[in-house]
Amino acid sequence: MSEPDGIDVGEAAGFIDPVSMEEDPAELFAGDAGTLDAEVRRVLVQLLRRKFLLAEKNPAHWRTLLENQQIIESRMHDLFVRLVVDHDRGVAYKQQVRSVEMDVPILLKDDPYNRAETLVLVHLRTVFQRERGTGETSARVDIEELEQTVLTYFDPHDHNLARRQQEVRNAVPRLVTEGLLAEESAGRYRITPLVEVVLSTEKLAELDQWLRDQNEVTA
Repeated sequence: MSEPDGIDVGEAAGFIDPVSMEEDPAELFAGDAGTLDAEVRRVLVQLLRRKFLLAEKNPAHWRTLLENQQIIESRMHDLFVRLVVDHDRGVAYKQQVRSVEMDVPILLKDDPYNRAETLVLVHLRTVFQRERGTGETSARVDIEELEQTVLTYFDPHDHNLARRQQEVRNAVPRLVTEGLLAEESAGRYRITPLVEVVLSTEKLAELDQWLRDQNEVTA
């Protein structure tokens, strides 16, 4: 039986010639002009969306970051954002590039900690530093102990104890979300090394002195 003129047998049967892997379309979506693999893009997005990328919580993303650090760093530099990778602590985070020599558009907005969150951080950093100083590999706090200690930092003339207690308890979920605290059991938390990144020794000393000054003023 003869074939119809101009029609290939394979085409008529619904087959097309195979395309080599090198010629596969690289687009991840219609009109995609990007050059990064999907996993690398996901890590880049996570770094831009979140304050920290933790090796402990996201080992797959951490490996992808280390394997592609140079290109990810380059993409972030294009946005005037600096990438910091702390291998010892297993944490990566970003910093806004600022310069007095050129006009740098600000991409990252400051999301400062409120008073209660800052006071909780001071206590966590102090406990972490103390435990590490004694040779302990980890530091933990209970919510009751955390609350009682942090309440002493507030104005002693403010007698609205219930409000201050609630402020302290409201501070904890954000610190858990950001990875500074890890809940091990109900009301008991492990302090992560991230607290050293958020509060350097110099910053801790500065805040500690500020608290002492405040207490002297209100005494």
